[in-house]
Amino acid sequence: MLTGELRNKIDTIWNAFWSGGIANPLEVIEQITYLLFIRGLDDAHTREENKANRLGKPMERRIFPEGKDDIGKAGGLAYEEMRWSRFRNMAPAQMFEILADHVFPFIRTMAGADTAHAAHMKDARFTIPTSGLLAKVVDLLADIPMEDRDTKGDLYEYMLGKIARV
Repeated sequence: MLTGELRNKIDTIWNAFWSGGIANPLEVIEQITYLLFIRGLDDAHTREENKANRLGKPMERRIFPEGKDDIGKAGGLAYEEMRWSRFRNMAPAQMFEILADHVFPFIRTMAGADTAHAAHMKDARFTIPTSGLLAKVVDLLADIPMEDRDTKGDLYEYMLGKIARV
């Protein structure tokens, strides 16, 4: 069950999208889902890093590969820079460029062609229209605790309920 405080945070995010030019509730949920997925990838990578450090062994499973993505100038962007924990502290214009030009292409292609991930992410679209809106939404999403699986389910149930009221 979502607390009133979490509902208020979701409502604030929803209103930010609305005032930022995205009024289609399905698109709002889609963009929130992609951003939370990207945040979850970083959380999983961090857990793997911590495990490797505790055991004094190399990481068993890297979500963000070593190296660069070969997109754009200078051989592309380092995958490390595509992590939520890295881009969320960048200037809005830089964050926008990283998400649009690197992170979304990465999530569309990061899994094998015959996996469930590939089926769901192959058409991932970044539709947030401005760097200001992106920065605001990323800041707001960073304040939502996502460690609890129940919270995730309750969050989506609440957002789907908002669609029913629209």
